[in-house]
Amino acid sequence: MSVALYAGSFDPITNGHVDIIQRASGLFERLVVAVAINPDKSPLFTAQQRYEMVKETCAGMQNVEVKLMPRGLLVDAALIAGANVIVRGLRAVSDFDYELQLASINRNLRPELDTVFFMTGPEHYFLSSSIVKQIGKLGGEIAGFVPAHVEKSLRERFKQTESQE
Repeated sequence: MSVALYAGSFDPITNGHVDIIQRASGLFERLVVAVAINPDKSPLFTAQQRYEMVKETCAGMQNVEVKLMPRGLLVDAALIAGANVIVRGLRAVSDFDYELQLASINRNLRPELDTVFFMTGPEHYFLSSSIVKQIGKLGGEIAGFVPAHVEKSLRERFKQTESQE
């Protein structure tokens, strides 16, 4: 059985992420989308909130399972999930160097795991969670960049932040 793991912080999940999830779920028998905790980032949403947003986004996808990724290495999370493939998304050439390095390290740590790269659709090349948060925080329109329920969560979060300032 081909099982793939697609992990990310998804803070928040964007339409670029959704594009990768939909396409990867069409190639693998099962796709595990793992919401990761990155100690190097200061997320806008808690891990549980991000998990809930991703779960709602993927609700209608038959062979997609959403999990909270335990702290630790991506390769270990892949093995726990029963995955034999790691899915990584690429937006632009600037992502490739980092992703190639990560794939090489992962291959060294766990030779039985392969990494598959998906180029996001051209309409999402510019899209990142950081950019979406910045636009939303400054009151810009984010409707075309994230699923509707995520847009609502972002708007609510930014209202909370404004009232605390």
